[in-house]
Amino acid sequence: MPQPQPIIIDCDPGIDDAIALMLAFASPEELEVLAVTTVAGNVGLHHTEPNARRIRDLCGATRVPVLAGCPRPLLRAMVDAGEIHGETGLEGCELPKARGIADPRHAVAYLRATIAARPGEITIVAVGPLTNLAVALVERPELAREVRRIVIMGGAAGSGNVTPHAEFNFFADPHAARIVFESGAPISMYGLDITRQVRAEADWLARIERLGSPVADTAVRMLRHYGSVGGALHDVLAVGHLLRGDCFTLEPCSVQIETDDPAMIGKSHVERDVGSGKANADVGFRADAPTFLSFLEERLGRYSQH
Repeated sequence: MPQPQPIIIDCDPGIDDAIALMLAFASPEELEVLAVTTVAGNVGLHHTEPNARRIRDLCGATRVPVLAGCPRPLLRAMVDAGEIHGETGLEGCELPKARGIADPRHAVAYLRATIAARPGEITIVAVGPLTNLAVALVERPELAREVRRIVIMGGAAGSGNVTPHAEFNFFADPHAARIVFESGAPISMYGLDITRQVRAEADWLARIERLGSPVADTAVRMLRHYGSVGGALHDVLAVGHLLRGDCFTLEPCSVQIETDDPAMIGKSHVERDVGSGKANADVGFRADAPTFLSFLEERLGRYSQH
């Protein structure tokens, strides 16, 4: 029987981050979540770290360590998405405070040491600003060769969601995104072009609500708070890539991150590779949303069995 794939989830919970964590923790046969590392993004680090522990505790994955990382972008002033995710980042969920005390280790040190110890084995699922990864790559460039793959939710080949040009994660720390994409690491990118195709419509949320578990109820409450019903499930697709890659169509592309033009900062310039050999990422363009949403429903339903 195949061994589960070891992964580290780097995130900024955030409501869609929380759904991504729920999917990962519901899939122990396929995924071994070594740790969850957190970064400032949707809300500040003082919220994202305990939020990750709150979701971990809810899902019963209490042995998975959660480590805080960088509290701000590399060069830019901090921006957040509190108007969408709420002041705490998990508005609507009514979860208790995180149990225990925070892990004293720093996320960047953990990423460097853990990946170096298991070269070619560990996949990073990065669904927040890429600050932690960028710092780790600057401190240890070899990480780009040692990591199995980096699966990123961020960017867009088309229009953005913070500005006409930029998606939030890349806009929040464009310099970090540039470092990661220029590192030479193998990358799969799930940008807005594909994540906007997978949405939590009212009928799907009603089915999740009928699952009748604390996890499902929490997911529904958060997603109903998350903008409006029908919101895109952005971050969960990065975890879905490792579980149901057949639901997504990716193409090799050259991806360059804009850091020089203030009007375009954070834009991901995406060009399909037509044999030029310049591709530095596989970029998602098409999703089989009905199949993936049925799969996600099945996985969230696993919590009803406990």
